[in-house]
Amino acid sequence: MASQAAHPFAKPRSIRVWVERGLTAICFLCALATIFVSAFILYTLVVESAEFFRTIPLKEFFGSPNWNPLMKDGEYGIRALITGTMMIAAGSAVVGVPIGLMIAIYLSEYARPAVRKIAKPALELLAGIPSVVYGYFGLTVVTPLLKMINPAITTYNAFSGSIVVGIMILPLVASLSEDAIASVPRATREAAYGLGASKAEVSLTVVLKAASSGIIASILLAISRAIGETMAVTLAAGMTPTSNIDFTKAIGTMTAYFVEVSSGDVPRFGPQYTSIFAVGLLMFLLTFGMNLLSRRLVRRIQRFG
Repeated sequence: MASQAAHPFAKPRSIRVWVERGLTAICFLCALATIFVSAFILYTLVVESAEFFRTIPLKEFFGSPNWNPLMKDGEYGIRALITGTMMIAAGSAVVGVPIGLMIAIYLSEYARPAVRKIAKPALELLAGIPSVVYGYFGLTVVTPLLKMINPAITTYNAFSGSIVVGIMILPLVASLSEDAIASVPRATREAAYGLGASKAEVSLTVVLKAASSGIIASILLAISRAIGETMAVTLAAGMTPTSNIDFTKAIGTMTAYFVEVSSGDVPRFGPQYTSIFAVGLLMFLLTFGMNLLSRRLVRRIQRFG
């Protein structure tokens, strides 16, 4: 019986086993490192925040409408920062989500392959632009255009910040939604066409419903990105915390407060310094809650349709 020729890339079994074990160990260590880093960050936030709340009671932190920690007699009402953050998140969602969904539907259902091949990479280039560039774009281009429409708009305003962040999250919504729509089986579309549905009806009802879990996940992920955006919001919307909902005026967000503190002289100890960690812990819990909500919604939609 003729012996079979050895495969040119074949390795002795013992070497393959050790290589596989080595790769498994490396992957395990990488996963362990991410867990360790996350736990260490959470530990730091909790410890420093506990020090802050020994000085500032929770009633003042969540009840006071004013946030001026850098003043002599500081005010620590987080409501003003939460209001500004939610204004930017909601405004950017109004701008970025509908446009992103329409782009995703066009690329997946209507665009020719040649157009899709060029348009999708060009769209994703927006995600590679630094946020500080978006901030200056909002300050020097978007705000002057808004002032032409409404002269009462101030130089720093929530409208400009919402538009800029909406443009920033647009590639995220469009790309992930397009992937979700493209994953819908062609048989689903053909069945709808067989029942006499038009192209628009298939796209807006059948396909969107089938891809709803991926679309909702992309929207919630984009909103989480909007909540955590820093430089673009700071440059376009300003650093003036207020509890009033007025998109024509300057506002302050939780991330803008980090920029404000890092640009000044804050003592290492005291509530001014530890307030950074209290705000950071609140942001961590907020984004963590958003991620849990998105996972729960996606699983519920996948289960019940």
